Amino acid sequence: MKFLLEVTMDDAALARDPAGELGRILRYWGGNLHHYPLRPGDGSVICDSEYREVGRWRVADQTK
Repeated sequence: MKFLLEVTMDDAALARDPAGELGRILRYWGGNLHHYPLRPGDGSVICDSEYREVGRWRVADQTK
């Protein structure tokens, strides 16, 4: 399996403070991962501090 996290960094809060926003995203999602079984197909959208969708994370089968 692979854990994939993709974030678009050229918009709004991420463009203003990339390190701060990425740090917040990683802390938030890292703290919530226990809510997921982390099997292929699991995933969710990622929002910035202004609640705008800026990416997704997902668990993928290694063969895909």
